[in-house]
Amino acid sequence: MNDPTTNEPAPAGGYVGVAPFQSDGALHGFVISGRWPNSTKEWAQLLALAVRVASVPGLLATTTVFGAREDLPEDPQPDMVGLVVAEGPVLGERAVAPGRFARRLPPALLMLHPPSETRPSLPECVGAASGCVLLPGVPHLGLEHRAAWVEAESDGTVTSMVSRVGVDPIADPDTAVLAMLLAA
Repeated sequence: MNDPTTNEPAPAGGYVGVAPFQSDGALHGFVISGRWPNSTKEWAQLLALAVRVASVPGLLATTTVFGAREDLPEDPQPDMVGLVVAEGPVLGERAVAPGRFARRLPPALLMLHPPSETRPSLPECVGAASGCVLLPGVPHLGLEHRAAWVEAESDGTVTSMVSRVGVDPIADPDTAVLAMLLAA
């Protein structure tokens, strides 16, 4: 099977397809097809695409949490494996409540910051969006937390990308917020 985005042979295990979707003119999530990302690197690549989408002016109004869901809609598209859906803003009246994901641990949580709420890493990157993905581990079983951070400009240029294994979620503001949403 060929990767539909490049028409080149898909890597072993198939491709990870990502398509953004919106509701009422705002970014509402991403459809995941083919297969889920299976490494920190692949989640970082998915985050890079998500941040590039979030950098489009007006598409994301405020910092928003997105959760990976393996549930499929009633009539899924062929090859669809799940969704990454906007769960709500970080602050405000509709903010995602701490412990929201404690009962059902998602495979990944993302936080996307629109350009208006991103302090760019370089002065010439004004208008960049940013984001973080937390891949929760089970430390007492030896499975470490993993995370990645990305910054991208509205023209699609990725200006910063970092990924780590063995993350202490409290050491970074984004991972701390995401970890709080996972805690009971």
